[in-house]
Amino acid sequence: MVASRGPPLVGFPAMEMLLTLLLLGCSPAAVYAGAEAEGEGVLRQVVGRRDVGDGGGNFFEPFNVTYDHRAVLIGGKRRMLVSAGLHYPRATPEMWPSLIAKCKEGGADVIETYVFWNGHEPAKGQYYFEERFDLVKFAKLVATEGLFLFLRIGPYACAEWNFGGFPVWLRDIPGIEFRTDNEPFKAEMQIFVTKIVTLMKEEKLYSWQGGPIILQQIENEYGNIQGNYGQAGKRYMQWAAQMAIGLDTGIPWVMCRQTDAPEEIIDTCNAFYCDGFKPNSYNKPTIWTEDWDGWYADWGGALPHRPAEDSAFAVARFYQRGGSLQNYYMYFGGTNFARTAGGPLQITSYDYDAPIDEYGVLRQPKWGHLKDLHAAIKLCEPALIAVDGSPQYIKLGSMQEAHVYSTGEVHTNGSMAGNAQICSAFLANIDEHRYASVWIFGKSYSLPPWSVSILPDCENVAFNTARIGAQTSVFTVESGSPSHSSRHKPSILSLTAGGPYLSSTWWTSKEIIGTWGGNNFAVQGILEHLNVTKDISDYLWYTTRVNISDADVTFWCSKGVLPLLTIDKIRDVARVFVNGKLAGSQVGHWVSLKQPIQLVEGLNELTMLSEIVGLQNYGAFLEKDGAGFRGQVKLTGLSDGGIDLTNSLWTYQVGLKGEFSMIYAPEKQGCAEWSRMQNDSVQPFTWYKTMFSAPKGTDPVAIDLGSMGKGQAWVNGHLIGRYWSLVAPESGCSSSCYYPGAYNERKCQSNCGMPTQNWYHIPREWLKESDNLLVLFEETGGDPSQISLEAHYAETVCSRISENYYPPLSSWSHLSSGCASVNTATPELRLQCDDGHVISEITFASYGTPSGGCLNFSKGKCHASSTLDLVTEACVGNTKCAISVSNDVFGDPCRGVLKDLAVEAKCSPPSATKEPRDEM
Repeated sequence: MVASRGPPLVGFPAMEMLLTLLLLGCSPAAVYAGAEAEGEGVLRQVVGRRDVGDGGGNFFEPFNVTYDHRAVLIGGKRRMLVSAGLHYPRATPEMWPSLIAKCKEGGADVIETYVFWNGHEPAKGQYYFEERFDLVKFAKLVATEGLFLFLRIGPYACAEWNFGGFPVWLRDIPGIEFRTDNEPFKAEMQIFVTKIVTLMKEEKLYSWQGGPIILQQIENEYGNIQGNYGQAGKRYMQWAAQMAIGLDTGIPWVMCRQTDAPEEIIDTCNAFYCDGFKPNSYNKPTIWTEDWDGWYADWGGALPHRPAEDSAFAVARFYQRGGSLQNYYMYFGGTNFARTAGGPLQITSYDYDAPIDEYGVLRQPKWGHLKDLHAAIKLCEPALIAVDGSPQYIKLGSMQEAHVYSTGEVHTNGSMAGNAQICSAFLANIDEHRYASVWIFGKSYSLPPWSVSILPDCENVAFNTARIGAQTSVFTVESGSPSHSSRHKPSILSLTAGGPYLSSTWWTSKEIIGTWGGNNFAVQGILEHLNVTKDISDYLWYTTRVNISDADVTFWCSKGVLPLLTIDKIRDVARVFVNGKLAGSQVGHWVSLKQPIQLVEGLNELTMLSEIVGLQNYGAFLEKDGAGFRGQVKLTGLSDGGIDLTNSLWTYQVGLKGEFSMIYAPEKQGCAEWSRMQNDSVQPFTWYKTMFSAPKGTDPVAIDLGSMGKGQAWVNGHLIGRYWSLVAPESGCSSSCYYPGAYNERKCQSNCGMPTQNWYHIPREWLKESDNLLVLFEETGGDPSQISLEAHYAETVCSRISENYYPPLSSWSHLSSGCASVNTATPELRLQCDDGHVISEITFASYGTPSGGCLNFSKGKCHASSTLDLVTEACVGNTKCAISVSNDVFGDPCRGVLKDLAVEAKCSPPSATKEPRDEM
């Protein structure tokens, strides 16, 4: 066991009281906020909850956090913990309470987040902890919900976040090398980590202070790149570990993907599957810091999707094989607002196919299926923590196996009825194609392919990872859904009043190409992009002049060719202008550019625009990656051969004039000349603006920018992010996804042949009822008249449950002995609309042998005629409803036939429905 720091703790309630509190739905973190007393680890209930704004008092009775080889110990007691990844800057503070509550409702004990250095220290020594970067407020909100906090300080994050979370000013420190045994880097890293730890202590946010923080991380996936730095990498890793331990935080530190982590640091797993992972010491518990339940997307790529069944399979296998803490990366992904998206070329959405979608709405069935899984695992917790060594292992077939956790030896070939032992079992079928029938505990169990069945009492199945009982939700706006105008943009604008579009009245302002301000400068040679911009803008202009002779023009005419501008390497986007007109573009990560250009006799102004689309966020030697142009810049095809422009006199201009004049801000509208847009005014490098009203209600808002090209969008002065209508390849997606078998990010992709992202999140709190200002900077030419706005919510919910499905998990309970027990209960079909919505109509209902799926149900030959009336009576007018799936409710329309209940319902704001009915 690892020694802990912090004051000793006193007092404890009886175990029976704790189990009762858990069964009543109390937060596990609240119930198990414990203490150590009289030399024995004990548990203690929360006694001192305080609100976020309070200056004193505790959220919890102070408790110590330690660990042994089996699990993290909260107040001296082993716990099986579920953690939900939620990055505070990828949502607004107004969204945080709802998101945290939905994590808790889904069964999470812990919230995990990175700490983003570049957000908190944008300039050296200047710290920022406001708005989306108010880490203290976020931590207190987590505690207010009775949840624990896993703080991954790093300070390197990766996270598909710009520059991996490093502030760009680090690059300017003389002699610095990132993430190695380099004194300038270590000094800055230690200052920042110490700053965060000190702040957490001052705010009394560590567990032994009555706060929520139970774990923290130093470094991040360093083992992946450590070899690039040789022995200096090994020394740096050891230094980082000792530096962190020396900060005396009183709780454990972890390092993910660090197989040589020191004995005092827990090494952990990041992967799609971690059931086979073991830490590098017997003294450490098995922790999964990143369970990749989805994946990120790049501009021009398809959208990754990880089925709920496979996510559940991976998690169940982890706990089955000895895991103790698992964290979903991500449980809520959110949005890369402003220019925080990483690179190269990562999109503004960080939805990640997470259980809570980018807008903060439950993604069903993934959220509900995993919630049921978590409930089943919690039923097994007394047995899981009771086994000190390995569970009983039983081979059930060539690809089938069982792990049994109990307080004593279990005879698995006989019935468990009446057994007083605490006993839980996991039955796995890792065959990717075939069902398996296995015999154990005196019974036969049918296991679907690639699935795990969980038996909290070693007799009855409470959950199987392949059988989904949760509803499916269909949203008004689906991530990646095709725009009405994204594939075929009209060449002439159609400013029709009314219709589905955002506005029929737009104004434009032309952006200046090249040099526009007094802060430009001229030097010989090509400068590196980041050294000039310091990442205060995506854009850097390079301008020079080229003198063309009459002989050159004659040569081109006689040969029928054009001169060629070549740049050895560019990233991420390069655009070439000749005499103020766009000549061509190139997109890529350190790719070459070869652009024919048309020059005239005499002086020609050649302008090159370098554009960043997210700084590199992963890999070794990040400080050396840079941006812009590399190598030589040449003009070939002249009468005398060519010109090397690399060392010419170049004039540099950082950013856009409109950007630095802040013409996107409501109070700065007088800083640009705006003119009414005409039908033929689709132009590149143009600013567009309009005023619009917000959709009614409180639902999240999405804007469809699929008719635009590439640029950035602001709403009421807030930069919602970059937009780009790059289209994914036509191939690589399938109409259906066969989830069994090992998952990777290229499996089960969607959205092929469509723009990677059309819909962009506008947080509701950034909007007023009317007179909202939308400003776009458009680089390539688009059609703003086709932009539309939608409220994002689950418009349709549906489910299909068989009469032989498992009883609801709510019918399970813990006995005073700690054994799990289930009452005889029929399966239930449950439907629930989003917050603020009610079930307004049942569009399909059939008990019998219905076929099809959501949005495609149809009645079978067997159908109970009373189904629609009964379901309507139970559900319409209510936010949620539950219907027993049995003949007792609907009658038996066809004896001897296994029957299903399928229901599809419409969700609407309360004003659109009739009055709520009395509950059944």
